Amino acid sequence: MELGIYTFGDLTKDPVTGRSVSPQVRMDQMMEMARLADQAGLDVMGVGEHHGAGFVDSAPAAMIAAMAAVTKRLRLTSASTSIGTADPVRVFQDYATADLIAHGRIELVLGRGAFTENFPLFGNDLGDYDAVFSEKVQLLLKLNSRDRVTWSGRFRPALRDAEIAPRPAQASLPLWIGAGSPASVARAAAWGLPLTIPVLGGLLDRYGELAARFREAWDQAGHAAGQGRVAHFGHLHLTAPGRSLDDFFPYYSSYLAPLFRGPMPREAYGQMLSPQGSLVAGDPGQVVDKILVQQRVLGSSRFVGQIDIGGQPFGAVLAAIERFASEVAPAVRKATRP
Repeated sequence: MELGIYTFGDLTKDPVTGRSVSPQVRMDQMMEMARLADQAGLDVMGVGEHHGAGFVDSAPAAMIAAMAAVTKRLRLTSASTSIGTADPVRVFQDYATADLIAHGRIELVLGRGAFTENFPLFGNDLGDYDAVFSEKVQLLLKLNSRDRVTWSGRFRPALRDAEIAPRPAQASLPLWIGAGSPASVARAAAWGLPLTIPVLGGLLDRYGELAARFREAWDQAGHAAGQGRVAHFGHLHLTAPGRSLDDFFPYYSSYLAPLFRGPMPREAYGQMLSPQGSLVAGDPGQVVDKILVQQRVLGSSRFVGQIDIGGQPFGAVLAAIERFASEVAPAVRKATRP
């Protein structure tokens, strides 16, 4: 099983100290996270995409290219790319360029996005939310597979034998679909693309049903049996020696305050920490157990955890990455080795 981390570059204020960091410091922190993940032996790092003042990740392709220049073996992926409000030609060029910098280590997760502030920002109509996503994914698939493309659609000017350059270092960029509904996972399977499931809230069985629906739709589409790969992303916290999960609560509650429209109830936190809950947290042994439970239910081959949540002190984030790589990853890989 592949293991990694991802970041949204949030600018959440530390709820304990009241301190906040500047966008410049936050960007430097994410570069340091990539360097450490690479040196420590993790497999993958992802960068999300948001377009609000509370984040610094509005241009993930640029950030990923910068990370590629300071790492050697780490695979780098968007988490995810909001393709519905982007030009697929520019997306392909940006990530193909990053792939050349990385010598072939770049991937994309394509998603519709849980936030919609980017639609009016880029002059798009929210009424086209689903249709524009589908059309632009189809165009990106063509761009990814051939040097010259002829294409026409509703939401972008037509292409007439357009030369698509540069080409990536890899034969083509690995593309995933990020999805969390039965219809969306079935569509990913119909397209023949691997699936990334965001395990964020609720009970694990629901996500297991999504993974099962994806594999069923994969087989129905006539794709090679057993080739429908599933990954899952989720929130991750490793407690420091001598600390407890109570110490993480203020940070997680602060991070999720917009979702709960106020402080997160303690009972919700307890539910998330339960064996069927979504939050992967605790000491290394507890984190190993939770990842393996999720892996068995989902049949996933990759887990990527958001580890820098809620304005935590950056030194604690770096220490958690090191422990994830040195204590959790070897145990999970051993338990999931074929």
